[in-house]
Amino acid sequence: MRILFTILLLSFPIIEIWGIFKLSALYGRWFFLYMILVTYLGWRLIKEEKQLVFAKLLGTMSQGGNPIKAMIGSARNFFAGILFIIPGVITDFFAIIFLLIPIKDKASQNTNPENEDVIEGEYRRDDELLK
Repeated sequence: MRILFTILLLSFPIIEIWGIFKLSALYGRWFFLYMILVTYLGWRLIKEEKQLVFAKLLGTMSQGGNPIKAMIGSARNFFAGILFIIPGVITDFFAIIFLLIPIKDKASQNTNPENEDVIEGEYRRDDELLK
């Protein structure tokens, strides 16, 4: 199993380079434009994530949410940006998969959405006091 993983890991760059050559021969300038556009979008994703990570963290904490969820979401976006910057279609595919996977919060699964609009408390009628 370890040898299979090592072979797959070492053959990955070769497969990416082979794919780049085949797709550039097939699509020419359009593939080159695609590579430049995806690299730019990955760079922008990393740049914006660096600027928003603390705002997301503080916003989540102020709303009583789980700060780990915000940190995992930021790390996921940062890693997807790195995968977009690495040239190749396979890494772009993995980056899209990372961005599409939702992050589940275990704390929010325990709440009951049916009872969110219920306000519990005590009350008394003023009519009974006047009699």
